[in-house]
Amino acid sequence: MNQYRFQKSFAEDPKLSDRLFDLLEIVFPQIKISDAAQVGRMLGASWESASTPFIRLHDNVAISHVGVLEIPMQLMGQNITVGGIHAVCTHPEFRRRGYYREIMEEVLDYCQCRYDTLVLTTAQPELYQPFGFRVVGEHIFIAKCDSVGSQGFRLIDTSDTNDVKLLHRLLETREPVSNIVGIVNEKAVFCVNEGKNPLCYAPDLDVIICMEIKDTKLQLFDVVGTKICTLAEILERINVRIQEVAIYFSPDRLKADVQALSHILDGDSLLMVRGNFAAEGEKFMLPRSARC
Repeated sequence: MNQYRFQKSFAEDPKLSDRLFDLLEIVFPQIKISDAAQVGRMLGASWESASTPFIRLHDNVAISHVGVLEIPMQLMGQNITVGGIHAVCTHPEFRRRGYYREIMEEVLDYCQCRYDTLVLTTAQPELYQPFGFRVVGEHIFIAKCDSVGSQGFRLIDTSDTNDVKLLHRLLETREPVSNIVGIVNEKAVFCVNEGKNPLCYAPDLDVIICMEIKDTKLQLFDVVGTKICTLAEILERINVRIQEVAIYFSPDRLKADVQALSHILDGDSLLMVRGNFAAEGEKFMLPRSARC
């Protein structure tokens, strides 16, 4: 028998997803989480398969939730499984009643024997500091260049079954993008976070790149491949002029000359950790594709 009051099962309650996403749409109306979750399902890496939900129900309506994910990481060259805390919310009409605290205390008990490290990202660190979470500073990495390459990328078509198989293969067999903080063999968080964003594939390198180009600036968010390519190899396959590259992860494997600057992703996405975190004090950023 489940020893936790608030731990639920998506598999045992087919309507639980709808209840949860109704709550998330109320609390986070600007994010459209249910749309992102639907993309994850279409890509074969669903929220429901990856997240353990802890939910308080009131008259069969979800009013408070804390989710737990598993994120396989490489930290300072060592493979570990980190617990990810995500989608924390309470319905506005049911706040200040201690519901969030009750659920979080149960979640921490659940995680205690499973993970040495917990991570989350938030714009409200004060909600998590009482539970032992601390803010860990992150960095963006800037490279100057003057590059015009040839067309070497094509967009992944997420409606094409062969492209979806390609995405799964590379996510399953990927090298960590960084030896400092990198992700290995993780699908659901990636697909929910990046499934609606452009995914660019270089066939000769056999890598998928999460990137955006604005004028002459390249923003590089993740590299997914069985062998990480260099920044020069990426630039050689972009057929527009690039004069600056902003890298949103530690570029220690890209063989690039960069300047590291303290940075908060999107201006408010602070990384918080609880427990051991071997990369603390290093210059890194948890990739956008792995943030929860």
